[in-house]
Amino acid sequence: MTTSLYTISAPIFVQFLTSMAGVLEKAAAQAEAKKIDPAFLLNMRLYPDMFPLVRQVRAVTDHAVSGVGRLAGVELPNFPGNETSFAELHARVQQAITFVKSIKPEQVNGKEDVDVVLKFPSGERHFKGGAYLIGFALPNFYFHMSTAYGILRHCGIEIGKRDFIGTPVTL
Repeated sequence: MTTSLYTISAPIFVQFLTSMAGVLEKAAAQAEAKKIDPAFLLNMRLYPDMFPLVRQVRAVTDHAVSGVGRLAGVELPNFPGNETSFAELHARVQQAITFVKSIKPEQVNGKEDVDVVLKFPSGERHFKGGAYLIGFALPNFYFHMSTAYGILRHCGIEIGKRDFIGTPVTL
């Protein structure tokens, strides 16, 4: 198998976004069955200075779409960022999956040296394409994915490693 920016990004993002969708479905179903207020789960944090579950899921989608979208040089989807239910988060994840699947290998491959500039309130961060994907987008994606999963496990949602990893995807 040849490794390219596309093969280490889009299929991985789709695999884990799909597993996130499944985890959210399980969380919603178990919350209903166990009479847990969904708002409790959506606003739960692992630690007071960390984002709540709802923001962790938003970050998962943001890093996936920007991970491939910035390299492809396309306009990123505009998510509302005001999701307050499992259904709304699930819809956001599905929108992210659709976007990532729309990116073709030729849009991403060969972009190792393209300039990527991220703007933060504290200033700009400059990357080359490959470094951006491998050193920023993927680690952030996995961090927020793991944290979202950890919040739900901590709250007693019955999910496991298979739910987290999902099924490998070929695009």
